Formats: sequence, structure tokens, C-alpha cells
Amino acid sequence: MIRLNKHTSTCSDGSGSSESGCSGIAGEVTSYLDHEVAHLTKLRSSPYVLFGGNVRSRMGLPASTVRMLVGREGNYSGRGRFSSADKCHMLSRYWPTKGPWIVDRMKSRAYVSQFSADGSLFIAGFQGSQIRIYDVERGWKVKKDISARSLRWTITDTSLSPDQQHLVYASMSPTVHIVTVGSAATRSIANVTEIHCGLSLSSDEDDDEFGIFSIKFSTDGQELVAATSDSSICVYDLGADKLSLRIPAHMSDVNAVCFADESGNIIYSGSDDSFCKVWDRRCFVTKGQPAGTLMGHLDGITFIDSRGDGRYLISNGKDQTTKLWDIRKMSSNAISMGLGDEDWDYRWMDYPEYARHLKHPHDQSLATYKGHSVLRTLIRCYFSPSYSTGQKYIYTGSSDSSVYIYDLVSGAQVAKLDHHEAPVRDCSWHPFYPMLVTSAWDGDIVRWEFPGSDEAPAPPNRRVGRSRRRGFYYM
Repeated sequence: MIRLNKHTSTCSDGSGSSESGCSGIAGEVTSYLDHEVAHLTKLRSSPYVLFGGNVRSRMGLPASTVRMLVGREGNYSGRGRFSSADKCHMLSRYWPTKGPWIVDRMKSRAYVSQFSADGSLFIAGFQGSQIRIYDVERGWKVKKDISARSLRWTITDTSLSPDQQHLVYASMSPTVHIVTVGSAATRSIANVTEIHCGLSLSSDEDDDEFGIFSIKFSTDGQELVAATSDSSICVYDLGADKLSLRIPAHMSDVNAVCFADESGNIIYSGSDDSFCKVWDRRCFVTKGQPAGTLMGHLDGITFIDSRGDGRYLISNGKDQTTKLWDIRKMSSNAISMGLGDEDWDYRWMDYPEYARHLKHPHDQSLATYKGHSVLRTLIRCYFSPSYSTGQKYIYTGSSDSSVYIYDLVSGAQVAKLDHHEAPVRDCSWHPFYPMLVTSAWDGDIVRWEFPGSDEAPAPPNRRVGRSRRRGFYYM
């Protein structure tokens, strides 16, 4: 078995494939890969065998919490405590589906929203030049209210530094801005109350303006990686204060980018050309090519999320699917299929009914998840948290105003959250607690919990004068 991680390079043969074969059928998983994905998930989220008992093993039911507590007190495992998998098994059954409770209600569309790595902060970015940082542990009090500088169209993405002291935000401009989060001032107006330092991602040869759809801090906080509307990936060295790498990565807009793991050597990208690509920075200078390409989507990719192990990732596509990938199945050749309808535009048109039955003949994905809608905007998807669920779920926003949660292995839809009256572009599961926060174009930021607080959930969202006319949804 070949394992690609921070100690392994993809430079040797231009391919990350292993003995795992490609089925060639969308959503079909070979027995080897099905076993491997299921095994990895089981290792992270299954209890000690004596905690479960025979009933669970026969019926496939979760182990009783009471039985597990008795087993811990009786030291059945010999450890005298719960393992991380035991904890995951108990926590992962408690889906954050109760609610919602209103966190904030804005007058402009919410485009991005994410918890910090430790779950103490929550960041939300809006089209109206505003970014809010909430203190989760202090009753969702606004810790920082940021008015963005030189905004073009909307806040397209934000990223919090690993030390949670700085926030970078991007818009449809080649310049990103960094603002200090740890300062005492709550109100942060660009270059009035605080300095918002601008970092240009344009190279000296650039004449054209471009926008940035996605931006991420590296794990060590020393670099930024960005996806641009001019088909490129940019890496900015914060220590040297300069653009260190610019890759002409795709044939169309690059909508999403992220680091594969904590090493920072491997980068994933997703584009409107329908491909996910894997980039190994250790050999890009000599080869000038991606380590490999993953094909299977029939239309553009709106978002990608790494499992964090340097092997698996998921992507949301305009073909109305989320796909799970293993980069060991990537190839050096890319074949684009498309829908066969050049006039179709996801921003204001419904997805063609005939296209729902189309399959890419060279689909390299491990599994395909369907049910949600990826229209009007760049809908985002994620793995559920490792600590509380063992990453056994995939969750995604949807243009039908809902949030969908799928079982990673079976593909079954296990929950659907309904409250919003406009596309849910982003959502975020708390890294430790059974809590999920959703943000949508209706301006609402709402939280879902299990079992929820004592306060009453918000009533159904019915705003006077608020229309759901799809013709006004774009970007």
C-alpha cells in the first residue's frame, strides 16, 4: 500500500496511483477501497468490542451509552478510560439538528462562515463589506466587527491564522488584507481605527486584474495559498513578504484550494474546468506540472476540503454532486466531458434533468453523494470533525436553502436542516461539540445543537419583503 504523506513525494513517476483500480463508474467503490475507507472510519469511531455487546454486532446498532459507562467503570478495555474512538462513537450519534437558534441577522448576504480550530471563535463574512468575529464561549458576543478595505463585489473568503491573532480576507481583487484579531478594539475600520495590511498576489508580469475565490493559511502560519479567477494558484510567503509561487494551474477559474496536510508540501485545487488537481511543491520547479489530476465531475468544482491525512479529499461540483477522492487514483491525463450544453449557467438556470443521469466514463472518485443542490453560488462542503465524529460524515450547504449531512461510507442522507430562505453557501461544525452553524444569503447566521439550549428555537423564517426569486442569485 502506498501512503502519500509529508515524508513521501509524488515526484517519481507523475502519478499517485497504487494497486487500487479505478472502477470507471461514478460512485462505485471497489472492494479494496470500500474496505479501506470503512476500516479507517471504524478505527476512529467504533467502541471497544466488549462495550458494544452481541446485540449491537448483530443489528448494527450503536453501543448503549449506559453499557459503555458500565464497561469503563468495570475496566473492560484494560485502560481504565475511554479511547478517542469510544468518545467518537458516543458523540457522533448526537447530530446537531435541534434548533435553530439565531446567532445574528444581517441585512446582506452571508458568504463565508467558519469556527476557529479550537472552536472558541466564529468568523462570518458578508457581501456588505462586513466581517464579524464572535466569541463562542462568551454567549456569541461580537469580539471584532471589521469593515473591509477595497472590497470588490463581496468577501469571497477568510482564513484565521493558527495562533488566532490575524485574519486574512479576500474579494474579487488581487490584493488580500490582513487584520489583527487580538487587539482590544472591537470596531475595526480599515486604515481608520486599525491598519489592514494589503498583500498583492500579482506578479510583476501581471497586467490584468483578477479576483480571489479561496484563501488559506498554512498550518505553521507562514504562508498563504490562494485560488484565483485567472486560472492560477498563488503561494505568498509571509516571512519574506512576497509572492513565492504562482502556478498556471487550470484552464478556467480556480474556485477552491487548500493544503493537503500539516506539511504544506501538497496542495489541492478545484476549478471550473471540472478537475481536481494535486500539486507537489517539492517537484513543481523541475516538472512544472501537477502531480496528478482527478476527473469525475461533469462540471465546475465549487469547493474542496481535505481530510487532513494527505490522501483523501471531497469536492462539491456544479453537476450537483459531492465526490470523495483518494489521490492515489489520480492520473497524468485529464479528459473533460461536460454536460453538452454550453448555454447552461448554474448561476441562474436549473440543472438540466437529462444531465442528472450522465456519468463520466473515467470517473476516479471513490463515492458520489447526491441530494443537495449546487446552484447560484459556490456552495461549500466539509468532512465532519475528527474529534467528535471520526470524520464519518460529510456535510454541505445547498442552494435549496438547506444543509445536508451524509454518511461517508454508506452515502445515506442522515439529516437535513431547514430554516433559511436563500442559498446556504457555507456551514461549519464545531470541532468538539455537537453544534453546527449555517450561514445563508438571507443574512441569517444560525446554530444547531444537540440537545440544544433551554431557549426556544427561532420561529420559521418569514421576513417581510424578502423574496426567493432565483433570478437575483449569482456569484
